[in-house]
Amino acid sequence: MGFSFSKLFGKTESTPSDTIESIIEDVEHKPYGVSESNVLFAGLNDLGGYFFFQTVIVGTLKVKRKNGAKLTFKGKDFELVLSSDSLEFESNPTGNKNRYATNIDFQVEESDIKRLEKATLKEILLNVKGKEILFSRYTK
Repeated sequence: MGFSFSKLFGKTESTPSDTIESIIEDVEHKPYGVSESNVLFAGLNDLGGYFFFQTVIVGTLKVKRKNGAKLTFKGKDFELVLSSDSLEFESNPTGNKNRYATNIDFQVEESDIKRLEKATLKEILLNVKGKEILFSRYTK
């Protein structure tokens, strides 16, 4: 699964109030999760035997980080915590007023991939720079 920045940035005109629905309409990929003001686009990837969970958060999250992030998946009898692959990352403006795109890749063990794929997720929690963003699994 690959992401195209030009497709993630959406339309170039400014919108007075960006909504989750407008972000989903503007981005060609299917959302993995949604929060109040951000949409999580994600997927598992393998690069030469190295496995990672690639994420792009589009919305109001604006961060410049040098200490990484954590992503926690919670479900019935299931919890998995992933650490970011890189400690440094930052949000990029998208061209829409008050909308940013933040790419964060998370390390994942091959043994955890099947557990994650089988899990019925209730929530996904992103912990970055002292902020917690709670995503619910997108099901439409």
